[in-house]
Amino acid sequence: MILQTLLMSKDDLTAETLIKVLVQFGAAVERSNAADVALSRLAEERFDLTIVDFDDTEAALRMLECCRGLAGPDRNPPVTVALLPDASQIRSILGAGAHFILTKPVVYEQAQNTFRAATALLRRERRQSARIPVQAAISLSIESGSPVEGILLDLSMGGMDVLAAKPLPMNTVVHASFELPDCAGVFEGSAEVAWSTANGQTGLRFLDMDVPTRERMAEWLNARSHEALPEEPEEVSACKLTDLSLGGCYVQTESPFPQSSAVDLCLRAAGMEIHTEGLVRVMHPGHGMGIEFPNRTEEQRKSVGEFIAFLTGQPGADPHLETSPRSLLANSVDLNQASDAEIDVDDPLLELLRAGAKLEEEKFLSELHKQRSAAPVSQ
Repeated sequence: MILQTLLMSKDDLTAETLIKVLVQFGAAVERSNAADVALSRLAEERFDLTIVDFDDTEAALRMLECCRGLAGPDRNPPVTVALLPDASQIRSILGAGAHFILTKPVVYEQAQNTFRAATALLRRERRQSARIPVQAAISLSIESGSPVEGILLDLSMGGMDVLAAKPLPMNTVVHASFELPDCAGVFEGSAEVAWSTANGQTGLRFLDMDVPTRERMAEWLNARSHEALPEEPEEVSACKLTDLSLGGCYVQTESPFPQSSAVDLCLRAAGMEIHTEGLVRVMHPGHGMGIEFPNRTEEQRKSVGEFIAFLTGQPGADPHLETSPRSLLANSVDLNQASDAEIDVDDPLLELLRAGAKLEEEKFLSELHKQRSAAPVSQ
């Protein structure tokens, strides 16, 4: 997979280091020294990755704003990496919309770790956005409402386009049920209305779908597209689980994913294994990330609780964690439910995760250390 990359920087030494690293990840790099030229290129061409040097703060902020403005129903914004001459700027620049941070002078290994995470996220986004045309009947069930019938127009691993019998409001959560040609069995899962037109054409983003159903869908899609992207390994730096509660966890990794991104987690210990989704609440470049478990279902909440109980009863068990990106921006249901949900009085970790984006990294880690018991989850 070739990643189209735009690099805006006047720093020759930094640019040389970055280009050497990016080539390893299949990136085609276009470099610009001038912000006006870089902004014109963003308007003319679709880039997967944009790298912005904050030696010129005003120009860099304009670039970030432009990248955010490129998001649309059929287009993801480019993943953005900020090059900062001063580490004290990290929190404010993340707040301005940067997804990843590299501090200058850029260290080769640091750049490798950052782009490893960024390219893993881009691969997942691209696979999910590959759409296959299809004509099939679909039924959409809305809570406290009668089912809405429609026609499925195209399908991807991330969602589908539907011509519904009536317009559906934005952010509505529906239960979708449909069958695919030459594929036995009904496909069912929940989805969120990402966009909708007056004539009923609707874009749906998948939320929940069980593993067997997701696997059947992937097989069907791949069998019908020569352009379907292969499952490339998403090699991300090793993760170390340091803190865990019913509401979230903190993970040490040199390749953290962006704040507000969605991730898949696999937790293992002494033969026990659980899978859950997570929302990145706080990201510390080169150090780690704090992940909230949205817990949309009682089953998800129960599985995390059982894992914690298992670790508590097995002091010698060493938990192993694998994380992989799900999407650059968690869907609005995750974001809203996570924000609206009340914090358990016995879950100070979750409370800290939600406040983390407003805290300097040193302050956050200090508060995290205070919470740890004499027998932490992971040594």
